[in-house]
Amino acid sequence: MNQIEIMKARHSVRQYKDQPIEADLIKILTDEINVCNEKSGLHIQLVTNEPKAFDGFMAHYGKFNGVTNYIAMIGKKGNDLEEKCGYYGERVVLLAQRLGLNTCWVAMTYNKIKTAFTINNGEKLCIVIAIGYGETQGVPHKSKPAESVMKADKPVPQWFQNGIDAALLAPTAMNQQKFVFYLSGNKVSVKAGVGFYTKLDLGIVKYHFELGAGKDKFDWIC
Repeated sequence: MNQIEIMKARHSVRQYKDQPIEADLIKILTDEINVCNEKSGLHIQLVTNEPKAFDGFMAHYGKFNGVTNYIAMIGKKGNDLEEKCGYYGERVVLLAQRLGLNTCWVAMTYNKIKTAFTINNGEKLCIVIAIGYGETQGVPHKSKPAESVMKADKPVPQWFQNGIDAALLAPTAMNQQKFVFYLSGNKVSVKAGVGFYTKLDLGIVKYHFELGAGKDKFDWIC
């Protein structure tokens, strides 16, 4: 599958089978995480065979079941931490989907097991991503009309429309899709709306937009 097909196939999954992730897949994921950490300065860590984080009341309230593996999105405290975690976390999420695994971004409905990962001085845990073999493949989320998340002179170039379509496939907190892309020539900017984890969502949708539009077609502007 190409990246767009992977985006379309990937949905949030909260119930997982009692099936360990194979060692070869763990190596592929770990290698990708290492590349992401080197590029971003983040301290992303893959946690496996750890059932305590999703064994409390909040996890059951969030309808999570069978989660024993997750990705801890950790990095240095700063205004750009959430956006970077979204961008690089989604990069790992789409790789997981390609490998036949399922995932779910998890903001609050888990317990922080301090012995499961390392947080250095000046760092914080931003969010985790459940990962494993899902009981189902999940269901597609509803999307806003493309026109409601973009501002551009008409007609828009096909690469920009492709980027918008890919961005609308991105997971966002509570499926709020609070973002707007702006086009000026070949310059693109995106603004996050007001709401929970919108900065994190911004990183996720930027990664999707790049894959849909093609990074060689445009330049980001602040």
